[in-house]
Amino acid sequence: MPTVRTQPAGTKLVICVWHPFTFWRPQPVLPKTLRRRWPEMSVLHLPDYDHLSQELPDTDIFVGYSLRPQQLELAKKLKWLHSTAAGVAQLMYPELRDSGILVTNPSGIFSIPMAEHTMGLLIALARNFPDSVRYQDKSHWAQQDLWDQPQRLTELNGQLLLIVGYGSIGRELARRAHAFEIRVWGVTRSGKGDATYAEKIVAASQLDEVLPQADYVVVAAPETHETAQLMSAPRIAKMKRGARLINVGRGSLLDEAALRRALESGALAGAAVDVAGTEPLPPESPLWKAPNLFITPHTSAVSDHLWVRQADTLVQLLERWFDGRELFNQVDFNRGY
Repeated sequence: MPTVRTQPAGTKLVICVWHPFTFWRPQPVLPKTLRRRWPEMSVLHLPDYDHLSQELPDTDIFVGYSLRPQQLELAKKLKWLHSTAAGVAQLMYPELRDSGILVTNPSGIFSIPMAEHTMGLLIALARNFPDSVRYQDKSHWAQQDLWDQPQRLTELNGQLLLIVGYGSIGRELARRAHAFEIRVWGVTRSGKGDATYAEKIVAASQLDEVLPQADYVVVAAPETHETAQLMSAPRIAKMKRGARLINVGRGSLLDEAALRRALESGALAGAAVDVAGTEPLPPESPLWKAPNLFITPHTSAVSDHLWVRQADTLVQLLERWFDGRELFNQVDFNRGY
């Protein structure tokens, strides 16, 4: 049964996200932009979940990170849920899947900062910036020390970069890698994709075949049942000795214990993670002391342009909603993203 669309004057839109990291909470530009574009629409921005239950019964459109099953039950008029996060694993529950409610996400708005961040991680690993900073903290001129380490200072030029999850983030990374004359192979679920900046694109079923050939492996795949522990111990063991691994996807995609063992044994020359299985990463986690591991605290998607992009995306979606056109960035419950 097709979803009955609303018009601005008869629409109540509720924005509600609370997160320990303050910048993941919607910034004022989001509701201001919507109110300026549609002054006749009811736009309610809740700073936390305290009063959400009271507002849900007559809400038409919900904008937020998550809506739990018991909250969904209250939202009798809800027609569309727009996630402010690209990852939607938290929304993959039967009640929402079977409700007929449209679900969209802001896929694409994180691609530029994440590609730039990942490019920075690639350079940092090749040039061993982390140890340079550690020596700087000790006021030690470490030219010889850096060269004598097993993971020699190297170049990215001519290296083979395997991007596992060749979506919008992977493509933006490939565009930047191309400028460094890095060879790029992409991995997608189907084996198809935009090969403008990639030598070739292979299917996920061929991952084990191509892993041993890569000098750098970047994991940027979505979090689904299929991608859980995607980089498992056997897969990490298939990587070329001296290769480097970067995870900017989700912590669940990587066997962290296997990564630590590969770094301790010298099988991998280095690694970088922007995500962890448990966030914040506990102080007692052995990852903090893993050799040649560079950790950034889930900041790859953070940018001062974020909420302007969020607002622009939502405006485009709302224009389509009110015009009766198909919405882009619709979540596929079968795929999980």
